[in-house]
This record gives sequence, structure tokens and C-alpha cells, in this order.
Amino acid sequence: MKNKIKSEVGKLGIDLSDHQIEQFISYYELLVEWNQKMNLTSITEFNEVLLKHFVDSLSIIKIIDLKNIQNVIDIGTGAGFPGIPLKIVFPHLDVTLLDSLNKRILFLEEVVKKLNLKNICSIHGRAEDFAKNSDYREKYDLVVSRAVANLSTLLEYCIPYVKVEGKFISYKASGSDEEIQGAGNTFKILKSRVDNVLEFNLGDTDIKRTFLEIKKEGETDIKYPRRSPLPSKKPLG
Repeated sequence: MKNKIKSEVGKLGIDLSDHQIEQFISYYELLVEWNQKMNLTSITEFNEVLLKHFVDSLSIIKIIDLKNIQNVIDIGTGAGFPGIPLKIVFPHLDVTLLDSLNKRILFLEEVVKKLNLKNICSIHGRAEDFAKNSDYREKYDLVVSRAVANLSTLLEYCIPYVKVEGKFISYKASGSDEEIQGAGNTFKILKSRVDNVLEFNLGDTDIKRTFLEIKKEGETDIKYPRRSPLPSKKPLG
């Protein structure tokens, strides 16, 4: 297990320490244990978790240099992806994990405690609510999300957290051209733009992944995000 983690993560150019490898093993063991009593992930086999959760989360380094990032918030973090793998590999990051399901927050708090992670917090709530809170609004160098949602909807939920000149990176399964075109009005309203699109295969597989790197150019109007379910039911387009 140790050699497999070191090898697969190493393909990204990341040289894990023994301590970091042990943290990933503990994380995996907690994920499987807690998944027996609550639905955290449908992926539980070690090699699949390593590739589709750990390596996938860390692949963001293909599009952004995290050494220049101080703080990051993971919107809709679920079982902690990508936030916790990023924290393990880049301990200098100040990480916030946001999820709407309290049971997941309890799991994340156990992971943070077991892995002895510092400067990381998990908060229970909806993205549209915390985005109105001055402690979180426009406070982050980087916002990340692996949440499965329409790009226009994701932008409305995530861009309000980004500092002006900061970045939002959306993890997408595959092609994104249509979504980008369909969100043209949303980009204008939220004063943001696509800086880069990176399509790649996950590890040595034929599984397609896409990163959208979005830059925030101006302050977000306080009326955004709108209350749920408007961002998903009536996207800004």
C-alpha cells in the first residue's frame, strides 16, 4: 500500500514523505470504516480510492502552483476531496472544508484529528449562506470544488468566496466547451473569466478529467449567490 501510494502520487512529480504516506493510509482506513455506517463514497477499493480520489484531488497541480496559495476553501467537500489530500501534501495551506451534511462534517473532524492536521477547519452549512458571511466572503486565494453541478450554478456558489484577482478551479469529468459557452452571462455578472482549460487522462487510464481555471476580476454584487434553489433552477446563464 505504501509503495503504491508513493508511486502513483509520484507520477504527478510529488515526492511524499513517510509521514504523508501514513496520513493517506489513515485517511483511507477511516473512509472505509465510516462508509459502513454512512454514505461517503461509492468507491472503497484501495486502488480506486487512490486514483479517483487522492490522485484526482492532487492533479490540480497540473494547472496551478499551490506554493503561491495561502488559503483555500473546498465547496461541497463531501468526504474531504480535494481539500484533505491538498492539505496533506501542502501543509502550509490554510484550508476550509464546507459541506451541507453534518454527518460528513463529523467524519472530516475525525480525519483532521486522527491525521493531526493543523490550520484546517470544517464548517456545516450551505454555500449560499456562508457566502454572505463577511468572515468567508471574498477571503480566499483559491476556491476548489469537485461538486457535480452545472458550471453556471457552480460559479454563483463559488465565485463570491474568491478574493479579487484570486482563482476558482472547477474539477470536471470531461469536456466543458458547451458549459463555458452556456455560462457566458454568468461570467459577466460575477466579474470573472476563464483563464485556462486543462484536459487530461487520470493516471495511466483513459478516464478523462478537465480543470477550469477561473479568475475573479472584480467584487461580487452582494445579491449573489441567490437563495437556493435559484442558482440551480434558474442559472444566470
